[in-house]
Amino acid sequence: MKVFISYAHNDERLAAKVVSYLEKAGLDAWYDKREIMPGDNWADKIAQGLKESDAMVVLLTANALDSESVRRDIDYALSQKPFKRRLIPVIVGDSENFPSHRIPWIFNHLQTIKLVDNGKDEEQLEQIAQVLKDAA
Repeated sequence: MKVFISYAHNDERLAAKVVSYLEKAGLDAWYDKREIMPGDNWADKIAQGLKESDAMVVLLTANALDSESVRRDIDYALSQKPFKRRLIPVIVGDSENFPSHRIPWIFNHLQTIKLVDNGKDEEQLEQIAQVLKDAA
């Protein structure tokens, strides 16, 4: 299963950590930092990555709430059958600090995973991998 990682670019460190964990768990992660090379048309490469992927993990942070690219990724996943039950929202940090009107509406209808990015998040990272494996 190929998993597209959607995140705000300010959260690159966190995305790299999630990608590393998912790959150690045996999943194939589509990660823009590896897939898009200098000179590539990034929009085309992201579109290709979305088409090739079977699932999506969305790292929802305060930065992601302001990201148009994260919103476009979510919209794409919602419109594609292969992503049904394979759109995994991961709320990073305390969601109480997120204005509810800015959280994508679909996340009110999906089971979310809470990730506390504090170095003690092994259990939550395992949960993300297991949900993806179960959906395969």
